[in-house]
Amino acid sequence: MGGKQDQDEEAYGKPAKYDPSFRGPIRNRSCTDIICCVLFFVFILGYIAVGILAWVYGDPKQVLYPRNSTGAYCGVGENKEKPYLLYFNIFSCVLNTNIIAIAQNGLTCPTSQVCVSSCPKAPWTVEPKQFSQTVEQVFYAADRKFCLPGVPGNMQVLQSLQQELCPSFLLPSTPALGRCFPWTNSTVPELPGISNTSISQSISGLLDSLNARDISVKIFEDFAQSWYWILVALGVALVLSLLFILLLRLVAGPLVFVLIIGVLSVLAYGIYHCWEEYRVLRDKGASISQLGFTTNLSAYRNVQETWLAALIILAVLEGVLLLMLIFLRQRICIAIALLKEASRAVGYMMSTMFYPLVTFAFLLVCIAYWAIIALFLATSGQPQYVFWAPNSSLPGCEKVPMNTSCDPTALLVNSSCPGLMCVFQGYQSTGLAQRSLFNLQIYAVLGLFWTINWVLALGQCVLAGAFASFYWAFHKPRDIPTFPLGSAFLRTLRYHTGSLAFGALILTLVQIARVILEYIDHKLRGAQNPLTRCILCCFKCCLWCLEKFIKFLNRNAYIMIAIYGKNFCVSAKNAFMLLMRNIVRVVVLDKVTDLLLFFGKLLVVGGVGVLSFFFFTGRIPRLGKNFENPQLNYYWLPIMVCILGAYLIASGFFSVFGMCVDTLFLCFLEDLERNDGSADRPYYMSKSLLKILGKKNKGTPGDKKRKK
Repeated sequence: MGGKQDQDEEAYGKPAKYDPSFRGPIRNRSCTDIICCVLFFVFILGYIAVGILAWVYGDPKQVLYPRNSTGAYCGVGENKEKPYLLYFNIFSCVLNTNIIAIAQNGLTCPTSQVCVSSCPKAPWTVEPKQFSQTVEQVFYAADRKFCLPGVPGNMQVLQSLQQELCPSFLLPSTPALGRCFPWTNSTVPELPGISNTSISQSISGLLDSLNARDISVKIFEDFAQSWYWILVALGVALVLSLLFILLLRLVAGPLVFVLIIGVLSVLAYGIYHCWEEYRVLRDKGASISQLGFTTNLSAYRNVQETWLAALIILAVLEGVLLLMLIFLRQRICIAIALLKEASRAVGYMMSTMFYPLVTFAFLLVCIAYWAIIALFLATSGQPQYVFWAPNSSLPGCEKVPMNTSCDPTALLVNSSCPGLMCVFQGYQSTGLAQRSLFNLQIYAVLGLFWTINWVLALGQCVLAGAFASFYWAFHKPRDIPTFPLGSAFLRTLRYHTGSLAFGALILTLVQIARVILEYIDHKLRGAQNPLTRCILCCFKCCLWCLEKFIKFLNRNAYIMIAIYGKNFCVSAKNAFMLLMRNIVRVVVLDKVTDLLLFFGKLLVVGGVGVLSFFFFTGRIPRLGKNFENPQLNYYWLPIMVCILGAYLIASGFFSVFGMCVDTLFLCFLEDLERNDGSADRPYYMSKSLLKILGKKNKGTPGDKKRKK
């Protein structure tokens, strides 16, 4: 036995040795991973340069404002009083379901487009008897200002329609994304060559893909009526999360055992239910030999072998769980004691519970900066105009070079092609930013992932430093530093920016690889065979597992960095070896903590969701006049916002608690290896942990150490 233990220690490193000078997080430390720190700062400077380049070449007005046929913006400059875009024949549009692409490039429509001050309110079409009249009589005099700018009033209506200078029909429309889209419930006029059915289907398709204005208004009204009640619900979620963590000091043990008993009870009921189903089908003689092989999986519910297999699986799980409870009861007690100790640490350092707000602010800055860069880069480039005509096969259009560049400001003189115009086509790929647009976007995406992972790593390392100072204090709370969170924050930024960047870069490369694989899978989805799908699925599964492992390793490496101040590789190695020397304790603590935090999230989110449902649906009577539920168009909207907000709040609080548990656990394992409970080498753990382990400290080690 002794030889095997020595071999295990040799395989996973030697236990930590006693160090009389060690008293918690090292104060005298030096900068770590300087090369990666310099690389990170150079990358950030390049990220800033990309932002400046995007700001110089980009034009977000291309997203905020639509363009007419000549490329002029609606709602800007000379069209300031005309914010909406009207399509002469919207049924010729090829709808792109990507909203961002619609906003940036518009609908691909081979039809004239004009900026208007308001969308048409009533259906109208040009009658045959009006063809001989002038544009002034039919359009201008009737206040139908929907023709292209500069169309003379004495032009015949028929000529203006042939050249698509004026619309041949109008439909009642509503503005959406700055464009006039027809109503679905409007009376459609009779249009030559177009059936009413196709018109209705086209209108429905357009408005099904875009959010109509009335829905947006109703949603805005609901938020205006219920925003303060949503804040109240989020406040309730905050209080419930905080109370749950603080009460773990008192109820962690009973709560864990109740959850374990609940799991055992569920498995026991499953065994009973499977037995009853198996017994009934066995008496009926329903066997799988009678059913045979079928692709209808629901048919297997009616054969006895299915329930017998389920019965065996559940019985095995129940037996394994019972054996684990019997043989791992001491380790479960250690996990419960660490949960209590974590709640105690949070109670002494309440500022740590609100640190996720700092992380959230940093993440918001990272995401907003990337979104602005992506927007400006996507809208960089000069507009390109080409010749276009409604019907290029008409006489006189043969010699016109269609789809070639033209100048929209130059007048088309003596053009023999009816309706020839210089229309906006897209944006040229000229200039430094445009030639490298794809590379700059990739750089920005890499910057987004790297900065986000660095911010998350910063939060984990700062919290680990604060909670480690709690564990390695002799007398709690007397020996805890005055500002543990602030000291850990400044210490991490000053000495370990490079180490955090190193760990964040490793995780970023794996995440980028996953994104590329997902993109390849999406592009090849229609052409791949089953073997290709299987290979891609295996690669994605492997990358997912690798990402989870790196997150786990990074998290523990940051804890070791916060305590000892060593570089990332050494810290990751020491953390991994320490965990492998105590792998059973790691698994037990991890599962118990996951079970408890899952129950906590379920309690907070479920409680807030049920409370908001009963309130916003008016099912709580006698609340008084000041607590009446608001009248809403969509009562489910504030309920979903409350549930999502409660989940985010609970996740933020419980992430701090989880980091506290992991930090205290590593400190506990180091404490067991470093010390033996003697007066010279006392344990730093709490009395409850000493009692569970059957150990005790001799004398008053804290006072003795201070005498030295």
